[in-house]
Amino acid sequence: MSKKIFNSIWLVALAVLLASLVFIMGVTYSYFSGVQASQLRIETELAAKGVSLNGLNYFDGLSQSDYRITWIDRDGTVLYDSKAEYSEMENHLEREEVKQALETGFGESSRYSETLSERLLYAAQLLPDGTVIRLSSVHNTVWTLLLGFAQPIAIVALLALALSFVLASRASKKIVEPINGINPDKPSDYIGRKDYAEIEPLLLKMRAQQAEISKNQAELEKTSQIRQEFTANASHELKTPLHAISGYAELLENGMVKQSDIRPFAGKIRLEAQRMTQLVGDIIDLTRLDGGADGMQWEESDLKRIAENAADSLQSAAAENGIELTVTGEEALISGIPQVLYSIVYNLCDNAIKYNHPGGKVRVAVANEPNAVRLTVSDTGIGISEEHQSRIFERFYRVDKSRSKEVGGTGLGLSIVKHGLIIHKAKLELDSTLDKGTTFTIHFPKT
Repeated sequence: MSKKIFNSIWLVALAVLLASLVFIMGVTYSYFSGVQASQLRIETELAAKGVSLNGLNYFDGLSQSDYRITWIDRDGTVLYDSKAEYSEMENHLEREEVKQALETGFGESSRYSETLSERLLYAAQLLPDGTVIRLSSVHNTVWTLLLGFAQPIAIVALLALALSFVLASRASKKIVEPINGINPDKPSDYIGRKDYAEIEPLLLKMRAQQAEISKNQAELEKTSQIRQEFTANASHELKTPLHAISGYAELLENGMVKQSDIRPFAGKIRLEAQRMTQLVGDIIDLTRLDGGADGMQWEESDLKRIAENAADSLQSAAAENGIELTVTGEEALISGIPQVLYSIVYNLCDNAIKYNHPGGKVRVAVANEPNAVRLTVSDTGIGISEEHQSRIFERFYRVDKSRSKEVGGTGLGLSIVKHGLIIHKAKLELDSTLDKGTTFTIHFPKT
């Protein structure tokens, strides 16, 4: 019986491990394939606009390391190709994505490229002059993804198998009659009985554990609720733009949109795609920061110049909302990761603009202190009530969900700020008053 129990536990553990690996790899592959296809569509639209405006001059000096760009005449003749000698290439009129683009304005496909000897994703868009611009990128297979994760998968698998072996071995030796007849929910019923005298310590321990489990039940339920909320929020945030894109695309595909509404619909699809791209980017940034920014380069950085760069990137958004965004201060050198420091300032300013009043102000100030550099970001916005101030750095947490959706926030900006501050061992002070504004003061230690 002991051997049978051992074999059963071992086989179940092995099956669960394999099923989990297959499921995780499947979900991961599907997710990254979707992101890759979405990014390819966006890049194709941008390239189409560039070629429409500048023709062949658009390709001069263009960095094309990530994508292969092909420009095809209306008769299928290749006019330009970034990765091959286009004058020697065959006619592309019968390529699936090209045919779709000529018929509907946009086409996409996936196939093996004889020219590059790789499997590629293709996206093609019809230009106003009847030519077609096509972009392609390498479509990694699930085996490529598996090879990339081979080392961590092997380590996890070995640890899981070793742990399963130890647990199965111990359980098979201990689980014997009359334990099979014990009701684990009522161990007290067997304490003091002669047939169970040898395992009475185990029964006493079970009873003590049940009492401890009862005490911790509320905490476990709370933890479970937080986990469920995070999963639900992440799923919702990703599904919302995907559903919108799918809905608009379906209306366009079925010809249910008037000609005058096609451009607004395309604009909505682009905005939703940008929203999803921003969300995925924020999640990737958080994942990278969770690892302590391994591999990122630390260097002496001027925080004022970084703040000015971040402000320059947001001036357009500030102007659209009638917000005055200014940066003041002096040169302030600290040892840090420039891209993380930029992300901290950018997200704080971005929030200050989004949650401000029309005609409001955002002030960014950098100052040297004896042992630190002080960064201050203040606004004249809607403010944060005291009850929410302790939670604003949680992932996907929003004080005003309806306003966050309206201004396009992902709910991850301040989480990125928090992780960036932890990496730089910086201290944060928050001062906010409803309807008057918010001030974030950060002290970065000097080297």
